[in-house]
Amino acid sequence: MKTKLMLLMLLAGSSMFAASRFSFGIGIGAPVYGPRYVVLPAPPPPPAYYGYGYARPYAPEPGYSWVDGYYYPVAGRYTWRAGYWARPAYAGSYWVGPRYNSGRYYHGYWGRR
Repeated sequence: MKTKLMLLMLLAGSSMFAASRFSFGIGIGAPVYGPRYVVLPAPPPPPAYYGYGYARPYAPEPGYSWVDGYYYPVAGRYTWRAGYWARPAYAGSYWVGPRYNSGRYYHGYWGRR
């Protein structure tokens, strides 16, 4: 009887110091790696340029890619997003700009080479 009690106490005591490996996660939706689209009745206006002689700024560091300015839909209207420098999402990727085709606005995304 004493042996069983000692074994039970040893097991209970050692489990106090064991790290639990329990986790729980919920994922809703899936990551989007390709073109997503929104159905819109009218195309965006022509790109807004800053006038003759506008030059893009210098890259902040090597490895950055220039993303041209574009219009994107917000609450049924188009909003201008000025061009900017961005790090590619992963090695060897390139920016595919947003586009409008047949009543659908396709968001920009980082493509694979």
